[in-house]
Amino acid sequence: MIEIEKLRVRAGSFTLEVEELNVGRGEYMVVMGPNGAGKTVLLETIAGFRRPISGKIVIDGVDVTFKPPEKRAISFVPQNLALWPHMTVFENISYGLKIRGIDKNEVKRKVLEISEIMKIKHLLDRRVTTLSGGEKQKVALARALVISPKAVLLDEPLSNLDKGVAEKLKSFIKEIRREVGFTAIHVTHDPIEAAELGDRVAVMLNGRILQVGEPIEVMRNPKSLEIASLYGGLILLKGKIVEVNNELVKVDINGKRITALSKAGCKKGGKALISLKPEDIGIFTEEPKMTSLRNVLECVIEDIKEKGSLVHLTLTSEGMRLESLITRGSFEHLELRKGKRVFAVFKASAARVISYEP
Repeated sequence: MIEIEKLRVRAGSFTLEVEELNVGRGEYMVVMGPNGAGKTVLLETIAGFRRPISGKIVIDGVDVTFKPPEKRAISFVPQNLALWPHMTVFENISYGLKIRGIDKNEVKRKVLEISEIMKIKHLLDRRVTTLSGGEKQKVALARALVISPKAVLLDEPLSNLDKGVAEKLKSFIKEIRREVGFTAIHVTHDPIEAAELGDRVAVMLNGRILQVGEPIEVMRNPKSLEIASLYGGLILLKGKIVEVNNELVKVDINGKRITALSKAGCKKGGKALISLKPEDIGIFTEEPKMTSLRNVLECVIEDIKEKGSLVHLTLTSEGMRLESLITRGSFEHLELRKGKRVFAVFKASAARVISYEP
C-alpha cells in the first residue's frame, strides 16, 4: 500500500502539492491529466529520484520519504523504457536480480517464469534493439515485475505506440494483472486509457490532485469544470434551478426545462452547471409519445460531421446548443440532414449537476 500525505515537491519553477493519495495493495491506480500536470514528478518522487520539500510517503507501513530508490522496493518504468541496448532481453530482465545478489539458478528460474507469463520467452536471446515497440514495453514490464516489487510505477507506457499496438498492450496489461495481481500507479493524459485500466482514477492538474474515484464516477460526476474539460466532448449547460425533488432537479435553460441528477444539495433559485455526453443523447424524427426518458427537446440540426462508423450532430434548441453521437446506420435510417427538425431525448441520470451556486 502507498500512502502520500501533504507532499510538496519543487521541480524548477513547478511545484507539486498532493494533499493526500492512497493506493491499496493490488490496486491499479491511474493518474490522469494533461502534459505539464506534474504526473511524472509525482512518480519520480515516489520512486525516490526527487526529494520533497515536505510531506510523507509511506509504503506498506514504512516511511520511505527520504530513503534512496534502491531501499523502496519500487519498480519504475520511465516513458523511454531505459532498456540496455547492448544487452539481450534475458540480460535486461535479470539485471535487477543480479545486482541484488540473487543466486544464478534462481535468477534463471525467475526470468523464465516471468517471461512465460509475459509471453516473451521466445525473445530472451534477442537484443532489445531488434524488438518492436510493443515487445519492448513487455520486456520493460517483465524487468519491473521480476524483482517482486511492492508497486510498479508506469510513466505513460502506451503513449509512444501505434494505436493498434497500444490497444493490444492495454488488453495484455489487464490479462497480466489478473495473473500476477501487482500494485501499480500508471500515469496518462488519455481519459479513455484511464477508464479502461484503472480501478480508480486520480485527476491531476497544475500539480494538484483534484478528484479521486472510480473511473466511471469521475467521468460522470466531475467535481469541477476543470475536471469536466479534461474528458473532452462533454456538453456543458448553465441554467437556473426551478424545482428540487430529492436528487432530481429541474433547470431552466433559455425557457427549456431539463431534469438532471444532483448530489450537491441544490436549492430552488440557484444556478447550476450541467454536463452531458453526446453518446447519451438519442435522436427521434417525431416526438416520442411513450417514453421513460425525462428529457425531450425539439431541436434543429445545425451541423453534421462524419466520424468513421459514427456521425456527430450539432443541434440547437432556443439558443441551447447540444451534440449527439449516433451510428451511421441510425443516421441513414432517419434520413437526417442539416436544417431538419428532430427531438433530442436523454435520461435525467445522463444530465449531471457538476457545479452549483446558491
